[in-house]
Amino acid sequence: MASSINISLAQVPVFKEDIVANIEQHLVAIEASVSLGADLVVFPELSLTGYELKSLAKLALGKLPSNFSHLSQAASKHNISVIVGCPLVSGDSLKPSIGAVVCHPDGNVEFYDKQHLHDGEHEYCSSGSEDYFLTIKGYKVALAICADFSCPEHAERAKRLGADVYLVSALISTAGYSTDAKLLSDIAATNGMPVLLSNHISPTGGWSVCGNNAVWNNEGKLVTSSESVEECVVLCTITFSTVGASKHNKALNLTANAWHFQFG
Repeated sequence: MASSINISLAQVPVFKEDIVANIEQHLVAIEASVSLGADLVVFPELSLTGYELKSLAKLALGKLPSNFSHLSQAASKHNISVIVGCPLVSGDSLKPSIGAVVCHPDGNVEFYDKQHLHDGEHEYCSSGSEDYFLTIKGYKVALAICADFSCPEHAERAKRLGADVYLVSALISTAGYSTDAKLLSDIAATNGMPVLLSNHISPTGGWSVCGNNAVWNNEGKLVTSSESVEECVVLCTITFSTVGASKHNKALNLTANAWHFQFG
């Protein structure tokens, strides 16, 4: 595994319950990320709607690629993968899931349902039961949505199943950021894999948020953070050099920088 992977963590404004306007913001951030050489662009939890629990049922979209055609076309056009947050109609459940929509460059669209719910989410949401991984340029990336990372078993299982990177799409409040940042750092150190965070910058669902998209290396050390609630992307470049016969015995080179753009 000699090549690098470039992952863009997007900080974009999110408009309450306005999927059309939010898609437009996402497309601009995708363009900005492509200009920096991104292979994968990641947005926060429920980035297409905002974290509006009481409205998720009416906002939920079916798991049909046609519902995400603009984003899928952008992924195909630029030969990248894109992960966005959206409430999803969830099988036989009357409650939607807090989902991730994964648009691949070949036009394929896949879905992940958040498995672990915070207090208060059970009233409005169903939970998933399947882990999700995507492989880009030989790197296996595990996806977590917010409370997923609060359960140690989730990251431990990801590592056991061969994940090279643990990618978190979340809503983390200003008040809770220091605690959650410590937890994400510990996940990186304990499991020996980089942890990347994409967080909200717009107040949503009654929460004051802080952005601070961040990257921790496989020793749990903070490599970079946007350190702001400004519109920007944090671009992380990861290169593993395999050492010996074991896939998991690797030397890691990881760099990251925040790039600020005007998305409006």
